[in-house]
Amino acid sequence: MSTEQIATARLTVDVVLIGRRQGADHVLLIERGWEPFAGRWALPGGHVDVGEDTTNTAASAARELAEETGIDIAVDDLVPVGTWAQPGRDPRGRYSTDVWTTVVAGTPAPAAGDDATAARWVPVDDVLADAGALAFDHLALIVAAVNALEFR
Repeated sequence: MSTEQIATARLTVDVVLIGRRQGADHVLLIERGWEPFAGRWALPGGHVDVGEDTTNTAASAARELAEETGIDIAVDDLVPVGTWAQPGRDPRGRYSTDVWTTVVAGTPAPAAGDDATAARWVPVDDVLADAGALAFDHLALIVAAVNALEFR
């Protein structure tokens, strides 16, 4: 008899959208409407849907960003940051996320939608100063994206 456990891994995307306003970088966050972390701030993102390309998830990222914030970004403008797949990063089970980023001029007005109850731009420095404010491991994703953008 085998004691092997099989865990289903789910593929998701997260978007670190940076807006530049008044000389400061801001990151777009959504307030989660569902558990886990209902009411906490997080990056816009979600599941890669059936039929979407799993080898290049930029289109999924652009779709999720539009669904949760009303902000449309061209797929070609998204830059890959990396993949986070550490066990335990999501209390629902095994989740692997592809992280995408880009910079927009200004901070276009977001409109919360889908499973987001609110969306807002927050100065990156404020997010970095309050390490426990974000859901999941999203602080690490923001740090990685900001570092990646500084070297472009």
